Amino acid sequence: MSHLTPRLRLGVNIDHVATLRNARGGVAPDPLRAALLAQAAGADGITAHLREDRRHIRDADIDALVDALTIPLNLEMAATDEMQAIALRHRPHAVCIVPEKREERTTEGGLEVAADQHHLRDFIAPLKDAGCRVSLFVAPDRAQIEASYAVGAAVVELHSGAYCDFHDAGQQDARDAELVRLRDMAAFAHALGLEVHVGHGLTYGSVGPVAAFPEVRELNIGHFLIGEAVFTGLPAAMAEMRRRMDAARA
Repeated sequence: MSHLTPRLRLGVNIDHVATLRNARGGVAPDPLRAALLAQAAGADGITAHLREDRRHIRDADIDALVDALTIPLNLEMAATDEMQAIALRHRPHAVCIVPEKREERTTEGGLEVAADQHHLRDFIAPLKDAGCRVSLFVAPDRAQIEASYAVGAAVVELHSGAYCDFHDAGQQDARDAELVRLRDMAAFAHALGLEVHVGHGLTYGSVGPVAAFPEVRELNIGHFLIGEAVFTGLPAAMAEMRRRMDAARA
């Protein structure tokens, strides 16, 4: 691995451990246990999305994660007053602002930053003052990245969902076009001075080309890893993902 290409970090999203728990009710499986297992297995950070409807991660989960983790916590949340107050109370290492709709199954697209710059600038200012690294989850789009820089974000996380969907569907031309867009926008964001992360839908099969982008510093992966963990265990699933990430980076 070249000294010019930093080691790619792996953030493990534990939301869907909570999805399994909430499907039945009760306390098992415990998202905190998954987070601690991921931490012990070499995760560089833990991501948890506290949605307004609390469909998976709950407030008590965030309390437990903040108390127990020794690696960074990335708190994903919508840009609402309630979520801002929660983030300011806990002061996690990172806060990632994401769009949120009640009817969606998962986050469907990137945040609309360009049309909401005034609100977002005011929203993230107290988070930055509290010491949180603020990330905006955006489509790989020049206008959204420029706006993210303008409002003062430290990080952009590029939404890789379209690329992954085309990859999984075997639509090679569309997949390749999305991959070029991700590559170009990662380079553009990096040139502005933003740290670049990528996330959403990444699998063993789709991770390699994205992991190879030298400007990308972190991948956040959840649903696929938790699904693989059902069959192989979380440390083994993480180890295989890490192997593929490192191979692409070499």
